[in-house]
Amino acid sequence: MAIAEEKSTKKAQINGAEILVEALIHHQSKYIFAYPGGASMPLHQALRKNRDRIRTILPRHEQGGAFAAQGISRTTDMVGLCMATSGPGATNLVTSIADAKMDSVPLIAITGQVTQAVIGSDAFQETPIIEVCRAITKHHFMITDINDVARIVKEAYHVATTGRSGPVLIDFPKDVQLDSINLDDVDFDPPMNLPGYHPELREVAPEQIKQIVAAIRRSKKPVLYVGGGCNLSGASEALLEFAEKTKIPVAMTVMGLGAFPGTHEQSLHMLGMHGTVYSNLAVDESDLLLAFGVRFDDRVTGKLEEFAKHGKIVHVDIDPSEIHKNKEAHIPVVADVKNVIEELNKAITDDDIPETDAWQEKIAGWKKKFPLSYKTYETEIPQQQAIDTLWKLTEGLDPFVSVGVGQHQMWTAQYFKFDKPRRFLSSSGLGTMGFGLPSAMGVATAYPDALVINIEGDGSFQMNIQELGTLVCESLPVKTMLLNNQHLGMVVQWEDRFMDGKRAHTYLGPVDKPEALGEAGTIMCDQIYPDFIGIAKGYGIAGQRVQHKDELEDAIKTMINHKGPYILEVICPYVEHVLPMIPGGKTVHEIITE
Repeated sequence: MAIAEEKSTKKAQINGAEILVEALIHHQSKYIFAYPGGASMPLHQALRKNRDRIRTILPRHEQGGAFAAQGISRTTDMVGLCMATSGPGATNLVTSIADAKMDSVPLIAITGQVTQAVIGSDAFQETPIIEVCRAITKHHFMITDINDVARIVKEAYHVATTGRSGPVLIDFPKDVQLDSINLDDVDFDPPMNLPGYHPELREVAPEQIKQIVAAIRRSKKPVLYVGGGCNLSGASEALLEFAEKTKIPVAMTVMGLGAFPGTHEQSLHMLGMHGTVYSNLAVDESDLLLAFGVRFDDRVTGKLEEFAKHGKIVHVDIDPSEIHKNKEAHIPVVADVKNVIEELNKAITDDDIPETDAWQEKIAGWKKKFPLSYKTYETEIPQQQAIDTLWKLTEGLDPFVSVGVGQHQMWTAQYFKFDKPRRFLSSSGLGTMGFGLPSAMGVATAYPDALVINIEGDGSFQMNIQELGTLVCESLPVKTMLLNNQHLGMVVQWEDRFMDGKRAHTYLGPVDKPEALGEAGTIMCDQIYPDFIGIAKGYGIAGQRVQHKDELEDAIKTMINHKGPYILEVICPYVEHVLPMIPGGKTVHEIITE
């Protein structure tokens, strides 16, 4: 009888791994991309028990899982989650974590770790992942006490999403995962302990708004230069209202695409190294540059001391470390860019609207003189034409578009006009090949009924091609338009421009088959390597290859209308260059246009 009474009064237990999973669910997370291993098995068992509350998706590589988590973060208000085991599993996350840091993407990466007793002994599959990632995370934690699990998870979400967002790493030793305490003793909303972290959202001071309005009123050649901060802060509606009210033209960084409608008459489209001629000329001649949510990175500025040197600069950013870092600002504002633009909309009157008729006329002349254009072929399909055609055929379908890294990335930024925010996914700061397919995988997870298109090059595609398996097994209908030129196109372009066309390991076909390269940059279709459509078939994915431009439209329509994942391989010339191009460290006056 005593034994029965003892059993009935025994309290429910919960282990560390189960606390962590419960905490993720408590913070409204719905998806996690996780690849198991010895040091993370308890976490996966906890996820298995909660499969109806949080969906665990098994990627085919940890890097792919982390990029897929970014797909969640970049297009929703959720924090992307990824998980890996210790050692090689953890190090396979490093590139994706660094990518998230560069592009200010909120991400929580969870790694299993060997037991605390053997940490530092070079145990099997041990790496000091905290030290490895110290410089590429916004913050990092190692859980050493089961009583800290819920608090650390709460702090991770807080740090990842407040201030300038970014990635957070949680390293979780296996012994703490397996340790257990009474369920009643767990508080899933504990007080946080972050004494050195003060990311309070700064609102712009009224005096600063007055300064900006006065600068606008006095300007004759104003330009809006908007970046990823406008997308991340949700400032798009306020930005559109402000731009239309003031009639100020808008140039966007690659991270800023979609923050202002690309089809709007005031859009100057992308600026910088491969931006439009007219956007770069406008910035160069502007007497007022309204830099909203940007960091004046080298791919935009070129020769820094010559960039926007003729006018006043207003720089708005949530991160104080960005102010004056690369370019001195005349009116520096540390605040949330959405708040700043909303306050400007309230403050600005008809009397403050600058007289810019002559400026608008000049810009219109530049647009007419220097439009984006590409060479057309008799039969071949240049990459620009494929992307332009895809954009026109998806108009009104509100697609999400991801890209890998290379020429196709820049051509997409040029020719695919995004009218809504958070529709374009690009590894912009780090420039990571292999980003496109897995990030699209994440988007398709969050938006199962949306049209999700991955535009790829053959080099970038092969970096994470294994995620085709995830698409099939998880029923994620990502469409991939593969622009195959059998080369690492962007490096080839630099070889052509700056190294006398000498090829140094940029041809991706068999080295003993030079006959695969035809005249005028064409590829002999029967020599394509590898057989991407055959690979797709092996994964159970439908697809087709096209090489003649008369086949393109129907092939794109087939891809769009296909119910599951699909690969459309477009064979393209390998001699095309992304133009315009401002060589590194140069100015708009040295821009290459042909």
